[in-house]
Amino acid sequence: MRADTEVRMNEIWYGSGQAPIWLRALVPVYRIGQRLDRWRQCRRRPRDLESACVVVVGNITVGGSGKTPLVIRLCRILQEAGLAPGVISRGYGSPARGLRLVSPASDPGVVGDEPLLIAQRSGVPVIVAPDRCAAARALIKRGIRVIVSDDGLQHYRLPRNLEICVIDGGRGLGNGRLLPAGPLREPVERLDSVDYIVINGEANPLPPALAVTHMSLVGGLLRPLDGGQNWRLSQFGGCRVNAVAGIGNPGRFFDLLRHARIKVIEHAFPDHHAFQRSDFDGMSRDLPILMTEKDAVKCRHLGLENAWFLSVEAVLPAEWEEEFLRQVRVELGMQEDRR
Repeated sequence: MRADTEVRMNEIWYGSGQAPIWLRALVPVYRIGQRLDRWRQCRRRPRDLESACVVVVGNITVGGSGKTPLVIRLCRILQEAGLAPGVISRGYGSPARGLRLVSPASDPGVVGDEPLLIAQRSGVPVIVAPDRCAAARALIKRGIRVIVSDDGLQHYRLPRNLEICVIDGGRGLGNGRLLPAGPLREPVERLDSVDYIVINGEANPLPPALAVTHMSLVGGLLRPLDGGQNWRLSQFGGCRVNAVAGIGNPGRFFDLLRHARIKVIEHAFPDHHAFQRSDFDGMSRDLPILMTEKDAVKCRHLGLENAWFLSVEAVLPAEWEEEFLRQVRVELGMQEDRR
């Protein structure tokens, strides 16, 4: 049911489907509610987080845009510069009510798939909590001075020094409408106030007046789900595979495989899907299963045979990374002056 609804809404938001009148009629109601919520959250913004530089990575659209690979890359940039970052996240679908420190061995059903992937790939402290301010406070107590928020652009109660908005270059802003008639969480004008706009892909769906930076996701190695020897993506060229993706935009993963000359049988699932062994029962056992790394963290315990996951790396212009680091240091320096 959820999958059918997601397909239908994506067709309306990003495809050729027309939003029904009743959806369009709800847009003014959503906009009023969104403005009231922002005002309420800003009034409750705490002042005890000013000792850290908070970098919020988010988007203004519903669905995947490439935030998680960017968060992982930002952590590495900061680590290589001698800064010890930490990450905070809501943890989509996490039942946790308090603070949870994510370890590489955490249960994705408890902490969320994206926080677990970030912890495994970056090695930095990752804390999941419904209250991002409480999570940031816990990292500060651990001596962390640079905090990267995985999502949270609309979590206005969280103070922030830098905002990075990620846009899917392929899907852009969809039909340009606010929820529920379109995919926009906030009006397009919100982009005027963020510090950086990062477009995932080569296309630029935004007005030319907006300064943007392009990011590409480069497929690395294919790793067996049960361990063993890694393969290069090119080694699967010409092969027919079951391609599995439970991400915000499964088509991006399928296209990446096709670009490597892999013959894809698509198996798209809803974003953050909680995989079960039965999800794979209808797939041919003679063909390998290729999935995203985000999905792999939820499938390791399923005992799948001939299953592989693709790790991807976010690649950004060197000058952008230098500018980002410079700005982080400026923010940290300003905090030192306040002391």
